[in-house]
Amino acid sequence: MNLVFRPATPADYSEVRRITREAYLHAGHFTADHPYMSVLDNVEHRADHAELWVGEASGAMVAAVTLTFAGQPYSEIAVENELEFRMLAVDPTVQGNGVGRAVVRQVIEHAQSLPAVRAISITSATFMERAHVLYESLGFERVPERDWHVPGKDVLLWVFRLEL
Repeated sequence: MNLVFRPATPADYSEVRRITREAYLHAGHFTADHPYMSVLDNVEHRADHAELWVGEASGAMVAAVTLTFAGQPYSEIAVENELEFRMLAVDPTVQGNGVGRAVVRQVIEHAQSLPAVRAISITSATFMERAHVLYESLGFERVPERDWHVPGKDVLLWVFRLEL
C-alpha cells in the first residue's frame, strides 16, 4: 500500500475525529456514550500535547495515530528511549486492506529515524485481538510485567514492545 504518513495539521482535525470515532465504534470497542469516546474526540488536545500523525492513500485520509514519549501527557507506558503510539484508527471503509499494517510500519520507520529511540511500545485492551495479531506479526512482543489496569475499572491492558 502506498501510504503517505505525515504530521496532522489543524485542517485535518475534523477528519481525524471522524475516522477515530468511526473506527472505535465500528470495531465495537466502545459505545458512543462511553467516557473514553470524549478523549478520542478531543483531537485538538491530543495535537497540543502529543504528536498526531495521519495516513493518506490515493489523496484521502484513511488513518490517524498519536505518538508520545515518556513523561508527556499522553504517555501511559513509555519509558526512557521509547516511542509510544496510541489511538491507532483506520477508517472502517478501508479496513482489511493493509492500512493498519502500513501505518504501524511507518511508525516503526519514524521511530528508527529518531536517534534517542530504542524501542516502541503500545497498550492494547485484551479484547482487541485483531490489533494483537497485527503487532505480533510486525515483531512486537508481549511484555506482561508491564500490563496494567484502567484506574477504577476491571479492564486489563496488555503492553507490546518492539526493540529497534
